[in-house]
Amino acid sequence: MASKWRELADKLAEQIKNGDYQPGERLPQIRDLVEAGEGSKATVHMAYKALEAEGLVTSSRGVGTLVRPQTPLKRLGIGRYDKAKWRDGDEVAFIADRVASGRAYQRGEQTQSVSLVEASEAVAEAHGLPVGAPVYARARLVKEGEQPTHTLTSYYRPEHVEGTRIVDPTPGPAGRGGGFKVLYDAGYEIDHMKERIFARVPTVDEVKLLRLPAGEPVVELHRTTYTADGTVVEYAIGVHASSRFAWEYDFQVPDSARPEEQ
Repeated sequence: MASKWRELADKLAEQIKNGDYQPGERLPQIRDLVEAGEGSKATVHMAYKALEAEGLVTSSRGVGTLVRPQTPLKRLGIGRYDKAKWRDGDEVAFIADRVASGRAYQRGEQTQSVSLVEASEAVAEAHGLPVGAPVYARARLVKEGEQPTHTLTSYYRPEHVEGTRIVDPTPGPAGRGGGFKVLYDAGYEIDHMKERIFARVPTVDEVKLLRLPAGEPVVELHRTTYTADGTVVEYAIGVHASSRFAWEYDFQVPDSARPEEQ
C-alpha cells in the first residue's frame, strides 16, 4: 500500500494533468491541506517535494508552490535574429521566441542592470582585449510572467556603446529593436554570429535566481556577434532553465565541397 504522502502526491499530480490547477497557478498552502484533512504537515511537505522532483511544480520561499508550464518555449536558433524583426520592427530576440511559441509577453518581463566591469578571460579573448580591460556588462533576467526562464549577460567594448541606450539600465529591452538596433544605428550592423551551448549543473545562486526544481540542469549559451568585417560587437553568456526551452534550428545545409560557379 502506498504511503500517505505518495497518495497525496499522485492525487495532486492527476489534478494538475487534468487542468484543475493551471500552469503558473499556486497550489494550496501546506496548512490549508492539513486543515482539509489531507495529512500532517510532514505528509503534505513530502508530497510537494515529490511533485517538485517530478517536474510538475516549482517551490520557492515567499512565492509558494507553482504549477510548472509543461510546454516549453521555442528558443529559435536562427529565426530569432532575423533583421526584419529588430531592424524594421520591434521583435527583440526574447519576444520573437514568445511569438513563435504562441505565448503572451510583457516588455517588462526583461529586467537588466548595466555596469562597467573588468573583462574575464573568456570576455577578453572574444573581444581581443587584455584580461581586466574595462567592458560594459548588460545583465538581463527574463521571466515568463513571474517565472524566470533565463539570464543573459552581454559584454561590449566601451567605444561601441558609450552614450547609447545599451548602457541605460531602464527595465526592458534597450528601446525599439533592442540592443542589435542600437548597434545598427551606431554604425555596427551585425552580420554573423557563433553560438556554443552545453548543459551543466547549476550553481546554488542560479537555482535560487531561476527557481529551479531539484535536479534540473541548466543550458549555458555563449554567443559571439560580428560585423561583416569580423569586428566582435557583443559577447554574451546566457544561462537557461533546461526544461523551459525547446531549442529549434532551421538552416540551409552547407556544401563546401561544391565548387563555386564562375
